[in-house]
Amino acid sequence: MHAVVPFAAENPKTRLAGVLEPAERERLARAMLVDVLEAIERAGATPTVLTTQPLEIETVVDLEVEVEVEGEAEIPTIVDDRPLTAAVNGVLEERVVESGQEVAVVMADLALVTPDTLERLFSTDGDVVIAPGRGGGTNALVVRHPDFRVDYHGASYLDHRNRATAVDATLETVDSFRLSTDIDEPADLVEVLLHTDGRARRVLEALGLELSISEGRVGVGRSETTGWS
Repeated sequence: MHAVVPFAAENPKTRLAGVLEPAERERLARAMLVDVLEAIERAGATPTVLTTQPLEIETVVDLEVEVEVEGEAEIPTIVDDRPLTAAVNGVLEERVVESGQEVAVVMADLALVTPDTLERLFSTDGDVVIAPGRGGGTNALVVRHPDFRVDYHGASYLDHRNRATAVDATLETVDSFRLSTDIDEPADLVEVLLHTDGRARRVLEALGLELSISEGRVGVGRSETTGWS
């Protein structure tokens, strides 16, 4: 299984601007990326980052924890500055249509994913396998049908179901809390602190972010002193 991980290298995670500064958002985004890449490898797939610019391993590795990807000094990348839909479809055309491979597309902000979660996704039968996100998005896909193409605009989960039907592809949906939770909004950081122990959580803790419980609700607050420098 080949797994493509789209990654916005420039100004990532703007919806976290209320709690994180630009440099902090970039560090968190890169930590989540490495967590996802490592989970993909441990699930037995081969990851490649689909990005707008090359990413050297030293610019991605967080908190002095190294990860080797195929034993190379650089993370394998496909550099494509087109919008997400066009860039992913370019990969599908090359690998599914021309090479006959099965391809997974896993978003880089799925900080909660584990190897077991991804193994379940990768092993699910179907020409198209969809892991929906909250609010109608698509957080992960497996594509085995040569005529299927993605469209990440709007309610992409519904669009992808319709597109699979239109090309007579068999369709399966994977219902998973970990795959459905992408980290976009400040409230999503709660899930990272509650349910993970990887680089993303360590970055948040180093920034001084911690769980805050008020009137029975759990949120995220920043402590006055941090270990970040």
